[in-house]
Amino acid sequence: MKKIVCLLLMCFCIVALTLPVLASPLKPKILFVPHDDRPVSFAQTADTVRNLDYDLVLPPQNLLGNRTDLGHPDELWQWVFAQAKNADALVLSSDSLLYGSLVGSRKHAYTQADIIKRVEQFAQLKAQNPRLKIYVFGSIMRTPRDGAASGTEEPSYYAKYGASIFRLTELQDKSETEGLSGSEKKEQAKLETVIPTKAIGDWMKRRQTNFAASSRLIELSRAGTFNYLALGRDDNAPYSQTHKESRLLSKQGEDLGVTKFQALAGIDEIGMVLMTRAVNDLSSNIPFVTVRYADGIGAATVPSYSDEAISQSIRSHLLAAGAIQIPGLKRADLVLLVNTNKDGKTLEANWPQNTIVPRDNTLSFAKMVDLYVSQGYHVGVGDIAFSNGADNALMAELAKRNLLPKLTAYSGWNTATNSTGFVLGQGIMAPKMTLQAKNNLLAVRYLDDWAYQANIRQSVAGELSKIPGTGSYGQLDQKKADAVKATVEKMNIFVKQNLSDMEIDKISIDFPWNRMFETAVTIQSR
Repeated sequence: MKKIVCLLLMCFCIVALTLPVLASPLKPKILFVPHDDRPVSFAQTADTVRNLDYDLVLPPQNLLGNRTDLGHPDELWQWVFAQAKNADALVLSSDSLLYGSLVGSRKHAYTQADIIKRVEQFAQLKAQNPRLKIYVFGSIMRTPRDGAASGTEEPSYYAKYGASIFRLTELQDKSETEGLSGSEKKEQAKLETVIPTKAIGDWMKRRQTNFAASSRLIELSRAGTFNYLALGRDDNAPYSQTHKESRLLSKQGEDLGVTKFQALAGIDEIGMVLMTRAVNDLSSNIPFVTVRYADGIGAATVPSYSDEAISQSIRSHLLAAGAIQIPGLKRADLVLLVNTNKDGKTLEANWPQNTIVPRDNTLSFAKMVDLYVSQGYHVGVGDIAFSNGADNALMAELAKRNLLPKLTAYSGWNTATNSTGFVLGQGIMAPKMTLQAKNNLLAVRYLDDWAYQANIRQSVAGELSKIPGTGSYGQLDQKKADAVKATVEKMNIFVKQNLSDMEIDKISIDFPWNRMFETAVTIQSR
C-alpha cells in the first residue's frame, strides 16, 4: 500500500512539473476607460493600479478626448467589446462612451436617439459577458459660476452669459426646494429675458439629453448590468441646475441602495474611486477607514465647487470604493486626515493667503499627522484648505517634521472632492505596493500639487510675457517649450529646497492640454 501511495505521489509531482503554466495563475485583468486623457484622470490613476498585481489594459490614447478633440465614442465601444472577453473587470467612463469625453458631454451635438443607442450597448456588453464585473462612472453636467470658471470648456456663449445662466438655475433650484423671496422672483424674471433664447435653449437641450442618458443608466443598474454606477456632480453649488438634476436622479435610484448606485459630489476623482472598488472586489477586500479633520468647522466644511459638507462627500466616496468608515483606530487600514481652514472657507491656492506662515490650525493638524504616523498607521492627507493646489504652510511644516516620505498617500489638487477621493483610492491601495512605488506616487503629487499648482504655476505664468512668440496662460502655443523648460528648472530648485529626502533624480513635465492649468509630471527616482 505504501508503495502505491509513493508511486501516485511521484506521478503527481511529475505531472505538476510538466505543467508550469497551470501552477502560475494569470493576473486579474482590468480594462479602464477614463473620461479624458488628462494626467490625473488617465496616466496617474492607471499608474496606481499598475503598481499592484493586476494586468491593466488601457485604450489607445488617440481614442480619448482632450481639450480640442472631443473623443471617439463609437471607436471606443469597438475597442471595449473586443477587449472585454478576456477581462475580469471593466471600469468605464460613460462620458467617453456616450459623448467622447467629459468635455464632449458639455459640447456635443449628438441627438438623444444617438446617445440612448450608445447607452444600450452597456446592456449588450453585459449580455455577451455575463460574469464580467462592470463599474461605470459618469458626470451630471456641471454649472460653472461664470465664463471664466468654464475654462473655455463650455459652448462659446457661456463666456458672455455664463454668470446669468448660473444665477438663473440657482434661483430655479432654490424655488423648487425652499421658495424665493419677492426680490428673487423679480430677478429670475429679469434673467429669463436677458439670456438669449438660442443660448439657454442649446444649453438646456444638451442637459436634457444627458439627463435622459443618466436616467437610463440607472435603469440598467436596476436590471443588474452594473456592479456599481456612480454619477458625479461636476463643478457645483448648493443651488444650481447640476444640484437639481442630481436630486432627481438620486430619487430615481434610491431603491438601489448606496452599495449599487450613488449620485455624488465631484467627477475627476471617480475613475480612481471605482478602480479602487474593482481592486477591492477582485481581491475580496473591504478596507476600514478612519477619518479625522483639522480643528475648527472641519467635517462641516462646504468647499468651493461643491454643494454639500466634505464629510458627506467622503462617506460617499468610501461607499463607492467598497470601503467602510469606522469611528475608531483599532482596526483602521487607513487613517484619512483632512486639512481644512478653521472657518470652513476654501480659498484658491494662487491667492496671497497661501503662504508658509502657519494659520490657526496648521500646527495642530501637522501634530496630528505626526502622531498617527509615529503610531504606525497608514496615513493619507486630503489637503483641501485651498482649491487647485496645496497648503504651503502645512506642507512646509510636514517637511520640517520629515513626514512627507512617511505618508501613505497625499492629494491637494483641483477641487476638494477631487483631492479627497483621489487620496482615498491611493491610500487604500498603497499599502499593497513596494515602498519605492508608494514613494514615487507621493513624489508626483508633491511636485504637481505643491511645487507646481501652489507655487511654480503662478511664477511661470508671470514670466510668459517675456517669452518670445505667441501664446498665453490658457493657450501656450509657441511659448510652450520655454514654459516647460522654466517649470523644470524651478521644480529642480524646489526639490533641493523642500523634497531632498524623496530621492527624486530626474523630473520631466509637459502641458498636455496646451495650457498651464494642469501639468503632466513624471519622475525617475534614485
